[in-house]
Amino acid sequence: MIRPETLKRLEFDKVLRLVNGHARSQCTTTAILAMTPLGDAARIRQHWGRVEEIRGLTRQRISLRISRFEDIRPLLDQVRPAGAILPPFALLQFIPVLGSLAELARQFNPRQDIPLLKGIEPAPVAFSDILEPLSATLDDEGTILDSASRELAEIRRAKRTLTARVRKKLEEIVRKHETAIFLQDDFITIRSGRWVIPVRMDSKGMVPGVVHDVSSSGETAFMEPLEIIPFVNELENLTAEEKNEEIRILRRLSAWIREDSDRIRACFDTLVELDRLDSIAAYAEQYAMAMPELSTDTTLRLLSARHPLLLALRADQPDAPPVEPLDLELGADFQVLAISGPNAGGKTIALKTVGLITAMALAGMPVPASPSSAIPLLDALLVDIGDEQSIESSLSTFSAHVAGIARILEQAGPQSLVLLDELGTGTEPLQGAAIGCAVLHELQSRGAVVMATTHLTEIVGFVQQTPGMQNAGMEFDSASWTPRYRLVMGEPGQSHALETARRYGLPETVLQFARELLGDAGTAFAGVIEDLRQKRNALADELAGQQTERQRLSEQARQLEQQRAELDELRRRIAEQGRDEARALVTATRRELNSLLDEYRKERRKETADRLRERAGQLEASFAPADQQAPAADSLKPGQQVHLRLLDRDATVVAVDQARQKVRVRAGSIEMEVPLHGLSQASAAPAATKRPAHTPIRMTQTVASASSELNLIGKRVDEALTLLEAFVDQAVLAGEREIRVVHGLGSGVLQQAVREFLGRHPQVATWRSGAPHEGRDGATIAELD
Repeated sequence: MIRPETLKRLEFDKVLRLVNGHARSQCTTTAILAMTPLGDAARIRQHWGRVEEIRGLTRQRISLRISRFEDIRPLLDQVRPAGAILPPFALLQFIPVLGSLAELARQFNPRQDIPLLKGIEPAPVAFSDILEPLSATLDDEGTILDSASRELAEIRRAKRTLTARVRKKLEEIVRKHETAIFLQDDFITIRSGRWVIPVRMDSKGMVPGVVHDVSSSGETAFMEPLEIIPFVNELENLTAEEKNEEIRILRRLSAWIREDSDRIRACFDTLVELDRLDSIAAYAEQYAMAMPELSTDTTLRLLSARHPLLLALRADQPDAPPVEPLDLELGADFQVLAISGPNAGGKTIALKTVGLITAMALAGMPVPASPSSAIPLLDALLVDIGDEQSIESSLSTFSAHVAGIARILEQAGPQSLVLLDELGTGTEPLQGAAIGCAVLHELQSRGAVVMATTHLTEIVGFVQQTPGMQNAGMEFDSASWTPRYRLVMGEPGQSHALETARRYGLPETVLQFARELLGDAGTAFAGVIEDLRQKRNALADELAGQQTERQRLSEQARQLEQQRAELDELRRRIAEQGRDEARALVTATRRELNSLLDEYRKERRKETADRLRERAGQLEASFAPADQQAPAADSLKPGQQVHLRLLDRDATVVAVDQARQKVRVRAGSIEMEVPLHGLSQASAAPAATKRPAHTPIRMTQTVASASSELNLIGKRVDEALTLLEAFVDQAVLAGEREIRVVHGLGSGVLQQAVREFLGRHPQVATWRSGAPHEGRDGATIAELD
């Protein structure tokens, strides 16, 4: 439980007033100003989640469609008795409320990304059967429109017609010479609800009519001419009918509201809650706030935390200095933090920042800190900040502080956050320090998380030597002798009272005398702290250098990764291009070979077979590595060493026939003529000729060596079809009329693939399963054309 006076001391109410600046209703204002920290983790996370859902919509340029509205709950109470009628202006207040509920219902229904907002009960409802008649009945000023009912429209139309007739008749009377001579003026007006003309008092008997009023001077009588009295009487009857119809319309509208009053009241509460959440979200977006984590233990971690009121002040005063962020962590490695440093250096602001951000987070609000910050779920937030000196209670400053600390000790426990300002001051320093140390020890023993500010070196020393406690200091610029308002963890701060006194105008002679009284002890202590500060700065510089180096290495690694990706892409494109070229070459060659096969099958000529073998050799040569490509004819000379692809050995050039693109070579005792594509460069060491690392494509099998049977058992489908295609081509070249393909039974996939291939092949006339002596369904017999 966090007491209201604690929240006020932390200025939580000022933050709520900033949030209230975004509210659209006085009801929302009341709800916002009544906000307090919640004690249930589930409710806190639910509030955070709902605010974040609204902020998510805002980032999509979607805002909750809520108009400014008034509190309709008193009107709902007023209309509750049977027969009660609300006046037009009261009914007018329902239109923005019901209109906002209708818009919210239309916004929420189709969306799937706001489950927490849609979980608010009851959900917004579009009361169309009430809103539409209300909108058609009343204008923006609460006047009942002609469109409210057909009867009202007809009555008002008749009134307008009759009024025009009355005015016209009066204008005719005023223009008549026999009447005009008795008139004080020529205007027409209304007195006591009757149409009258101004007649001179001394001539009122000359104009037939009824006097309804006399001017203040007594010289003019306002008379209603007898000629228009019947028309005016009829006009009054229409006015009475109009009033009666308006009452009937208001009674009907009030009855409809009465019927749904309970649902309207419940939905109105939802509207107020959504407006409250939307106001919090707008305030958070204005200052770029974030949702912290809710720690499961007593860990309090604030990263880049800033005082929310200083942020608002900075926004109103652009020339104001920037707000220094606060970084600290409590409750994990230590639970007591003592902050020391100069006066006006920001110690109390740091204390209030921690307390105020904690209160905001526990109230379900975003906070001006990093989302990596963590806030503990507290049983109590206990604060002793400021001067509570009271003349009425006969309390001095020290007495008031001691009384406040005594109350804190009564309530402090494991789930308490205690904030103590200027611990140990207000009395004799040694005794005050002893009391301060004892208070910190007691609070630590109770498991409370404590932040305290102090100027007393005895408290600083006690904290430095006690496990579970740590010092921190507000940084001070020793060059300019000005505070930097930055908290440094693990290092006590110096009071710099003499420098602060100089800044505020204390004479140098006074300061020099004080410095002499201070002596060597104070100087030594200040020197130790300054040495610690310099070491910390050196470490910070080293860490900054390491961070810069890490960033450089990270950028270098990113560039190398980018280059690797580019190389992979280039390799992929080259491989794809090579596959495309190879695919085109194979397709063209296959088309050419099929043509030659057709020619050979028809004529059975030796020249055609020679051309087939030559083309196969050219194809094999085209797949050879770059250093094994066929040499040009004009580069070969008799006696030159070349390599014979067919025999896979070196030979000597005897003669070159450039016209026929053939070369006569001698290999040992054998002399033969080979085409250029059958040659390649001779190996560097003929005695130790090595076979190429790759497996060359062999398409030089002679026609005579072809077999009539192919065994594919154990082969994959793609591998088997490649072998089968070459086997069929060789069988055709060899003049085979029938071939046998052994594929086995297995799962039947290979059998089906083989038979589909044979069925499509242009050189296969027909196929059948094997006979019993041929392997039955484990083999396929094909007849060739």
